[in-house]
Amino acid sequence: MKRSDYIKKQKKRRLLRTFLMLAITGVTAFFTALLCLRIYAQIAGAPSLSVPKASVFLDKNGRQIGDKFSAERRYWVGLENISPFLIDAFIATEDRNFYNHNGFDYRRIAGAVLRDVKTMSMAEGASTITQQYARNLYLTHEKSWNRKLKEALYAYRLELFYEKDEILEGYLNTVYFDHGMYGVEAASKFYFAKPSKDLTLEEAAVIAAIAKGPSIYSPIDNPERSRNRQLTILHLMEEQGYITETQEERAKNMPIALKTDEWSEMKRVAPYFLDEVWREAEKILSDKGRYPAEGGWTIRTTLDLHHQQTAEEMVNKWMPKNDLQVAFISMEPETGAITSMVGGTDYAESPFNRATQAKRQPGSAMKPILYAAALEEGFSPLTFMSTERTVFTYDDGRSTYEPKNINGKFAGHPISLAQAIALSDNVYAVKTLEKIGYKKFNNMAERLGLQVKFQESPAVALGTSVVTLKEMTNAYNRVASSGLKVEPTTILSITDAQGRTVYEKPKPTKKRVITEQDAFVLTHLMTGMFDPVFNDYLISTGLTMRPKQTRPYAAKSGTTISDQYLIGFTPSLTSGIWTGFDVGQNLTEFEDKAASKRIWIDFMEKVHEGKSEEPFMPPNGVNGVIVDVETGGIAVNECPKQRLVYVKEKDMPQKLCTDRSLREDRLSGEEEEGSFELFPFSFFE
Repeated sequence: MKRSDYIKKQKKRRLLRTFLMLAITGVTAFFTALLCLRIYAQIAGAPSLSVPKASVFLDKNGRQIGDKFSAERRYWVGLENISPFLIDAFIATEDRNFYNHNGFDYRRIAGAVLRDVKTMSMAEGASTITQQYARNLYLTHEKSWNRKLKEALYAYRLELFYEKDEILEGYLNTVYFDHGMYGVEAASKFYFAKPSKDLTLEEAAVIAAIAKGPSIYSPIDNPERSRNRQLTILHLMEEQGYITETQEERAKNMPIALKTDEWSEMKRVAPYFLDEVWREAEKILSDKGRYPAEGGWTIRTTLDLHHQQTAEEMVNKWMPKNDLQVAFISMEPETGAITSMVGGTDYAESPFNRATQAKRQPGSAMKPILYAAALEEGFSPLTFMSTERTVFTYDDGRSTYEPKNINGKFAGHPISLAQAIALSDNVYAVKTLEKIGYKKFNNMAERLGLQVKFQESPAVALGTSVVTLKEMTNAYNRVASSGLKVEPTTILSITDAQGRTVYEKPKPTKKRVITEQDAFVLTHLMTGMFDPVFNDYLISTGLTMRPKQTRPYAAKSGTTISDQYLIGFTPSLTSGIWTGFDVGQNLTEFEDKAASKRIWIDFMEKVHEGKSEEPFMPPNGVNGVIVDVETGGIAVNECPKQRLVYVKEKDMPQKLCTDRSLREDRLSGEEEEGSFELFPFSFFE
């Protein structure tokens, strides 16, 4: 062998040996890298799939009325609740080999790299659904090799620890669809006002088109581009066998009807109410050891959409166009369920909820609470007291108080409790407080749900202590419930993101705060404000509403120089209203003063429209009797001012109204005896 041939042969051997060593080293390095990657992935563990989820509010009938979200509006849904058309559209356009690769489509990656090298840019993408999901969860949309590397690492870990359907479900719930909508469910509700499971083929193609470029393919902002992309998606779906050619042609020819207006309408439903719902939900969830901010809650509320719309309609109709503010609330006596709430004239201008947060003087609306305590202490609707001009002394004689009626007049003769509440006589109220004492008044207020401690001043009988409208309406609602301890609530149930029930409203309580008999007697007393038979030196306080009244209401109004209250109920619904100025302005104009009664009566009439009249039914132990208003005696033809009253059996009148002794007692100013506890301040006349 020639030396030159030998040298060549040796060189070939060395080259082969070097190549083999490099190959072995490369393969070893490759498998070492894979092993390291696997070890890293195992140590790092499964990446979290947690994302912010919007909580959904439903009305009592299950209709969505709003949502609450931290950063991204997203309603998480499982694959089984997503239209198959939508799933197929995404796979056909975003990653046709999704179920066949391990997170990376190497052919697409190679092609994209070549094109990027040619153009010296990173304009070409080849991300699989897994990679896109990783980017949506953990990364930004920055175009850099560093981000691409991190995306690949996350994609590998996702494929390692999660099933394909889990990845696909997560991806479809994290894609951005413009206009603040994240995930297919939010997009479907925003663009088509329906859940994603109900999307048609042509609608699914529109939704899938947006993912390519939300700001470019939005059907709202760029309808022509959206249409072209939709046609491309339908063609790809047919080409890959997801749909037939007939289905493609039919979908191409179907018009697209966007329904974003319905979304806008939904966003305006009961904002004050929804704020209150969330406050209540936070407390419930925290008490159950759950974290409210995790989101994904479905909260079924007590809202009656008809009641809410009616309340808002009447507020818009009757509130003067000035700075006068309003609060309104309605609730069910049997359950305490709040069916409507208005916290002000304009939520956008002021989200302060005057129904639940503002503490104002209720005026004479406080008197039924006082008279509830009086009924327990021996008063009856036929308890008569003189109500001439009276000056009361208190605070060990250091202070005096002289109550006046709204027109400055006083009765020239004794009046009954039935007439006193109908006319809202102030002297009678203060004398009642004198008879029963502060302790009994405070105790009754507490039992009826008022969070107030009355000052030891005679004026508290006339509602000078501050309370919220919600508290006052709840107090009346307990009377309307026949004395049960119902609690006001805005929530029927709460389920978490996995559909598990976290909370369900308990069954109505059977615990009583006042007897059924006292609750009914007080209820019937409050029907008197609409009855002109009580007219005397004062006019029955509800007569302006009487022309619109088509059914029995039990109610009481309250007036101060800066506040108007009116609260009342039927057997099935209680509602309360407050009107006034927020700060430093008194009620002087007629339209301002009249707004509360107009709103209240129109609301109650409309929400009861078409329903049969609901009478207040007396319980056992209470009897009805027609009496003479002036004497309290059993009425006969000779006594013209007659009225049906209900009294407990022990309080049934025994004398006719024509009995001379009865009439003389009344006209002489003698007060009816009763088992009263004396009150530690004196009065003189």
